[in-house]
Amino acid sequence: MKMELALYTALISINVPEPKAHAVIEALESDMQTLLATKSDLMTLEHRLTAEIAQVRSEIAHLDVKLTVRMGVMLSAAVGILIAAMKFIH
Repeated sequence: MKMELALYTALISINVPEPKAHAVIEALESDMQTLLATKSDLMTLEHRLTAEIAQVRSEIAHLDVKLTVRMGVMLSAAVGILIAAMKFIH
């Protein structure tokens, strides 16, 4: 409210007609309410981002375990094939 009054006073002091000064103030208030984020908007966004980051971290951990198991299986299979090949050659 303080800012609107200061802006209104400034507009009137430079000879802007009163209806136009009111229109400027109303347009500014409208834009501030629809375009600017409030503290609660930012807190909501922070909570959503924190939850998404936690979800992505758990998915990465799951994929890491899955990849480790697959690499272990492939390494075991490769060693088994090499041992079988060595016994076949001898």
